[in-house]
Amino acid sequence: MNPFSAAPPVRFDSPLLEPGAGTLSHAVLPLTSDEHVVALRRLVRDMALAIKLSLVDQTKLVTAASELARNTIKYGGGGQAHVLELDDGMRRGVRLLFADDGPGIANLELALTDGYTTGGGLGLGLSGARRLVDQFDIDTRPGEGTVVAVLKWKR
Repeated sequence: MNPFSAAPPVRFDSPLLEPGAGTLSHAVLPLTSDEHVVALRRLVRDMALAIKLSLVDQTKLVTAASELARNTIKYGGGGQAHVLELDDGMRRGVRLLFADDGPGIANLELALTDGYTTGGGLGLGLSGARRLVDQFDIDTRPGEGTVVAVLKWKR
């Protein structure tokens, strides 16, 4: 299986999927299997190294990417990961987007609560992933899908 094969399109239309100004590169990977998660982790680590994130920040970003990718597969039925390298003129960063056409998150407030888990993941949940990054946004609509966007800036 080629983990970088074309990602199936996600129909869920979210403004979070817009690349935005300052995007230097943008890769899209499918998320339907453990092999895709491994490939995503490798790509995120390589990009974090390329922009010279500290080892601690690399680990935080890769951990958040792994948790969110697994959530996309498990709860969203699979989808896509977007990996973007950003430059805002003062600093560089890595933005990750996780998109699916799944059922959406019925109770977002509960899902973002510390300690909330439905089991099977790394035990971080959305709140844990949110603590590992500099920016965290989520767009979810029941019956349509979910997009989670995270960003880590080089300090």
